[in-house]
Amino acid sequence: MSEPSPDNLAGLREHVRAWSEELGPITPRLERDPSSVADYLGSAAFRAQARMAVPPEYRLPPQGPDEDLVPGHTTAVHRVVMAEEMAAVDPAILLAAPGASMAGGIVEVMADDEQRQRFFRRVQEYPTWTFFALTEPAHGSDAMGVESTLAPAGGGDFELSGAKRYVGNAARARLGVVIARTRPGPLGIAAALVDTGDPGFTATPLPTLGMRGNQVCAVEMDRVRVRAEDVLGRHLPASRRGIWSALRFLDGFRPGVAAMAVGIARAAHTYLTQHREELPVDSTERVRAMGRRVDAARLMALDAARAYDADREDAGHRASAAKYRACRLAEEATAEALVLLGPGARIDHPALDRYARDARAVEFMEGTRNVHRLNVFQGVVRGRLSAA
Repeated sequence: MSEPSPDNLAGLREHVRAWSEELGPITPRLERDPSSVADYLGSAAFRAQARMAVPPEYRLPPQGPDEDLVPGHTTAVHRVVMAEEMAAVDPAILLAAPGASMAGGIVEVMADDEQRQRFFRRVQEYPTWTFFALTEPAHGSDAMGVESTLAPAGGGDFELSGAKRYVGNAARARLGVVIARTRPGPLGIAAALVDTGDPGFTATPLPTLGMRGNQVCAVEMDRVRVRAEDVLGRHLPASRRGIWSALRFLDGFRPGVAAMAVGIARAAHTYLTQHREELPVDSTERVRAMGRRVDAARLMALDAARAYDADREDAGHRASAAKYRACRLAEEATAEALVLLGPGARIDHPALDRYARDARAVEFMEGTRNVHRLNVFQGVVRGRLSAA
């Protein structure tokens, strides 16, 4: 896979920054009413993001000049650039957008050509939201602990039952991917395409403090019918249908989550530089140090994305290192910004208050900090990462 050129990335960054800033004014409304995203679906940012998530061989012809700017083949590096720029304005805008999103990622990894054709054709019936459901009430995002079941129902079909939590966009999605168990053991993990309009599927939005536009949901499934042709990975050996594919998929998306955290930290740093006159006189070096940490975290996210694009064996470990470092930075940068702006900062600076709430949210996306520390440790022990 070819490496995007610096000019290519700089051009994409410039366009995404402009598109995102156009959407900036909707942030307060989106916080109050997540359904208001429907009024902005014609925006360049939303349309370009939806197009980027579709592999080029399944894309329909461009519908406008902004869609023409989307890279021919979207890499993990491209996703990192887009995630940082949109998150620097509002990460909820990034997550609330319609499109293939995380469901598209696992379809790319696990689906056969016929399944991909069907999925990406439906996704391009704009606007179409999708969801990806892994996390469960009792086991979090531990794929080995999944209790939702995909059981035979006669005639070659299956029935899907169980509960999922913290599923973004599930209440407004038309289709998605659910991780469930067909039998005990690591080879018993499966993924299935699910239509939210089918009987037995219920998604209920949950109240959240951060990233409200994402409309995180609780999902209940009571004997939802799944056709045999909607079970992903039919063409793959059993060892690559479940855990292996899920981890491979997460390795490609975690650098993007790291980039979202970088965008939040960058937004906090930019906010401080725009309010210098309100800062303590001795805060200059602290603000500069924050900027240097943002730059370093950006480089880690890009490095992890390049490792994934090159199919390197250390890609997952680098993704965990980037995600751990960036999410920690987002929390620390926003907290320090609030301290520097003094008592009452959350009230006097509502934009910074939102950054701080959103920073906490990225910690729980695609594995918490402890998960990534363990993965980094394993990378060092196996000689895939340097301990330096």
